[in-house]
Amino acid sequence: MKQSILFLASLIATLFIQSCKNTKAPQDVTKNKPFVWENAHMYFLLTDRFNNGNTTNDINFNRTKETAVLRGFKGGDFEGITQKINEGYFNDLGVNALWFSPVVEQIHGATNEGTGNTYGFHGYWTKDWTAIEPNFGTEDAFKKLVETAHENGIRIVMDVVLNHTGPVTEQDPVWPADWVRTSPACTYDSYENTTACTLVKNLPDILTESDKEVSLPHFLIEKWEKEGRLEEELTSLEDYFSRTGYPKTPQAYIVKWLTDYVKDYGIDGFRVDTVKHASESAWDMLYEEASWSFNQWKTSHPEKTLDSNPFYMMGEVYNYGISGGRNYDFGDQKVDYYSHGFHSLINFELKYDADRPYAEIFKKYDNLLQGPLKGKSVLNYLTSHDDGQPYDKLREKGYRAANILLLTPGGSQIYYGDETNRDLDIVGTEGDATLRSFMNWEDIPTNEALLKHWQILGKFKGNHIAVGAGNHKDITEFPYVFSRIYSQNNITDQVVVGLDLTKGDKEISVGTVFKNGQTLKDAYSGVTVQVREGKVQLNSPHTIVLLEAL
Repeated sequence: MKQSILFLASLIATLFIQSCKNTKAPQDVTKNKPFVWENAHMYFLLTDRFNNGNTTNDINFNRTKETAVLRGFKGGDFEGITQKINEGYFNDLGVNALWFSPVVEQIHGATNEGTGNTYGFHGYWTKDWTAIEPNFGTEDAFKKLVETAHENGIRIVMDVVLNHTGPVTEQDPVWPADWVRTSPACTYDSYENTTACTLVKNLPDILTESDKEVSLPHFLIEKWEKEGRLEEELTSLEDYFSRTGYPKTPQAYIVKWLTDYVKDYGIDGFRVDTVKHASESAWDMLYEEASWSFNQWKTSHPEKTLDSNPFYMMGEVYNYGISGGRNYDFGDQKVDYYSHGFHSLINFELKYDADRPYAEIFKKYDNLLQGPLKGKSVLNYLTSHDDGQPYDKLREKGYRAANILLLTPGGSQIYYGDETNRDLDIVGTEGDATLRSFMNWEDIPTNEALLKHWQILGKFKGNHIAVGAGNHKDITEFPYVFSRIYSQNNITDQVVVGLDLTKGDKEISVGTVFKNGQTLKDAYSGVTVQVREGKVQLNSPHTIVLLEAL
């Protein structure tokens, strides 16, 4: 009997997933809508852990050693992401920007630092910045991914690592001493002890502060020659240094290699890894060259250009919180990374705010974003790939997590599986591996109502710049109703939201946001209402109302 029930559940799950695959969302869900990065609604995934679209690329470079739990390649790839774009998965969530783990070729060998063998499935262990990791796919597959995203109104944010190479293994030699340092390890108690050091043992640190010219590593030259592209790479480098006049420093080489992806594929933005561990000059150079490359791509592809927004750069300054305003405090000095090319920083603070009353959170973030951070933004998150203390680790507050993440002023980052209650506590894992399981597609039928909640809120945010980038104002305390209004750059947008409402009949004050007689729609229930004496009356079985003008 138990086996029959399990079989039936498996069959239902399979049929549900297959129905999703056969349903392609309209491509105009987010395309051609006004977009600003301050309201970015971003989906972050690890390519290897999201969806396997091509099983023939699952093993490369003889990466066949047994690994610790969730520390080897699992098969996810570019084709798998593209498949989900085409199925409308991201459009259904209202996503307007897609961020995935670094795409460059990873070290070939495995490390074993006491946790069992580990391969570079996550993308942060670079071997060659000029090549795409074959476990993730080919250059053509990557190009197809970017183009498909753009066709669906989704911008691509590429994760880039400039601070360090991959670990040293039998197959992966250390880079030359004028490129990297291999000690001391960071102690994080000062600016110098955070920047002029290695993050962890056996993770060589790029000398981004060095102004000394260096030669290309011999192993890289030999690799390019073996692959038949040595002359092409050397010619491209010569053109770059001739155009820019940069000295041939480690930082300048890597900036060139990273920004080539912008020029060649039309990448819309960078998520920059380990920002506080490298020199600020590296980020100035990276943004300047990325902007140049983005403009080159736009000039060459006017028909594929989504909008007039400049190149976007978002930084991971680990443990930066929005309360710090424009500065990150090292203890002995403060650095304003917003002055070094960054439009936005990842905000590590929201998870600590998330259980406070809505009104307190929203007012705090509005005051900071409309005050000291005016003209800049933060990217809020509640779970991520390397934060061992996520909000709601046991997945007991999925609905509240959606409300907080998607309605708090600023940008929002869904970490893959937030919307489907993907398990964050995997038996047998060590460290951050527990955060990096394969996407739980099979659980969607069980969590369909939760996913629908994330979809409705996500589309509302994606459709309305005001949600993340507008001015916040409370309208009534009980029931809790607030407005968001955006009016800049010839764009005007306004919404009214009610939370923790009673089910059934509701009376919602809209203040002066909407005019008497104006017809509104509750995006959550689909109910249409009219404003009378500054209020609307509606009946729905939900405790949330998302009012927008028709």
